[in-house]
Amino acid sequence: MKILSVMLFGAVLMMAKSAFAVSTNTAMIPVRLLDEKGQPGPVTNVAKVVKTDAEWKKQLTAEQYKIARAKGTEPAFCGAFYDAKKPGVYICICCDLPLFTSEAKFNSGTGWPSFFKPVAAENVITHEDNSYGMHRVEILCARCDGHLGHVFEDGPKPTGLRYCLNSASLVFKENKNLKEAAH
Repeated sequence: MKILSVMLFGAVLMMAKSAFAVSTNTAMIPVRLLDEKGQPGPVTNVAKVVKTDAEWKKQLTAEQYKIARAKGTEPAFCGAFYDAKKPGVYICICCDLPLFTSEAKFNSGTGWPSFFKPVAAENVITHEDNSYGMHRVEILCARCDGHLGHVFEDGPKPTGLRYCLNSASLVFKENKNLKEAAH
């Protein structure tokens, strides 16, 4: 009986170690978070957010899921933020990573919220997108791979880039320490 107890304890201990290894095996990614003034801080490693489709569907509305997880596009001039001017930060709807600020927002005339730069290069990733017979560059949240929109090389100075986003992929947090969007 004592041997059986020791064997059971050993098996439970191995299972616990295995579960711990899985839970700590989450990929870490470098991002920049914002301070209370809305300014990027130092590069910080955070856990990559990975969820099942069922978990995303439970967290997001049907429209948010269609755009942020299924790579959809909302109609032009319909999103909540295409003409927003308040000072603040646009964060990922899926994982709360700060992505863009009002200080980089401009009126592109396209009907989608447009920015000339992200909060930090580390916070967004890009991928080639050849869907629908077009060549575009898709923008994704670096922390959760949420689809944000596309980036084009027809933006204003200083970058010459236009990050064209879907409002449904974003949440806005007002921050009066930042400047209003330029319109």
